[in-house]
Amino acid sequence: MAVSKRGDRYVIDCYDQNGKRYRKTMPEGTTKQRAKDMLRETEEKVSARTFIQYKKILVFSKIAQKWLEYKKSNIRETTWEMYESILKLHFTELDNLKISLINTATIEKFITSRQAEKMNLSTLRKIIVTLNQVMRYAVRHNYISVNPVRDAERPRNTGACLDDKKIQVLNPDQIKAFLNQVTNQKYHTLFLTAIMTGARQGELLGLKWSDIDFQKKQIHIKRTFNHGRFFEPKTKGSVRKIDLSPVVIKELAKWKLASGAKDDDLIFASKAGTPIKKENLVRRYYEPALKAAECPRIRFHDLRHTYASLLIQQGENIKYISNQMGHSNPTTTLNIYAHLIKQDNQEAVCKLENTIFQTTGHNLVTNEKKGLTTPG
Repeated sequence: MAVSKRGDRYVIDCYDQNGKRYRKTMPEGTTKQRAKDMLRETEEKVSARTFIQYKKILVFSKIAQKWLEYKKSNIRETTWEMYESILKLHFTELDNLKISLINTATIEKFITSRQAEKMNLSTLRKIIVTLNQVMRYAVRHNYISVNPVRDAERPRNTGACLDDKKIQVLNPDQIKAFLNQVTNQKYHTLFLTAIMTGARQGELLGLKWSDIDFQKKQIHIKRTFNHGRFFEPKTKGSVRKIDLSPVVIKELAKWKLASGAKDDDLIFASKAGTPIKKENLVRRYYEPALKAAECPRIRFHDLRHTYASLLIQQGENIKYISNQMGHSNPTTTLNIYAHLIKQDNQEAVCKLENTIFQTTGHNLVTNEKKGLTTPG
């Protein structure tokens, strides 16, 4: 392994980890020291068995496609389709770059350009997650030695990116006004169940009568209906039992009787017995009822937020709320709803005072009179 000179340019000469000779003529103007540094870097890669001759280094799009094929058998089909769409739409300026030429500066420039375009922050984060996975795959398979996404500064919500819509909720009066406008029994029961359980839309549409335990007053979330297909819930936490109030149990029982359904039937089905189309649900029943009740035009998913916010306001345990919502842990719940938790709470400190002094205050006074207090 050596550095030689040919004409006015330096050449590095060595053998790779497979015993094949590698010679590279350095660009014009390269100093001898820089050539030595390049040789040393090459030797380190050969030693680590990560060296690839430049002509054989794949471009980003080729690596991304290999990663996508690898993921196909390991993830849900809809998730794979999401990754495929992200790779197709968002990496055009990286696609034809040699994977080894993409460094942390390249990644940060990529992120900054998306922020300048005021890309939705949630979308940008999904793109970065995908990019990180592709680069991790490249490291594992020795296409590169370091993941450049790892050290890149991540986007923050500083106003440069448009974040998701703010959480909007209905108050109790608005809930009652909204439900009063829904005269169709099936949809009235559906919306009531959504508000009183916090279940996701896909979870509600995937419910069967066998999932209801009328004795224990619980609903068992076992599946979800999305993109025209049934799936198992994504996480263990999403498979859960949700407590039902008496009014929900009563309305569900009335709807089961009226629909003449069997245990294996969907609770909220079309006339053909198939799952309700989300578009019809929202446009024909949900939004018109909101409008008629003069309620804010909130998303269907905001009924889930309404459920959580009301439980928080009435002081329920955050772990209980997290379990009911199907979050992976209480931290997720706190991250989403922290702004709803009161920053001041006189009731709490008054309870603390009563706990301490109602039981010990008399004894303290008595002891002081007897001169039995302990010196500070």
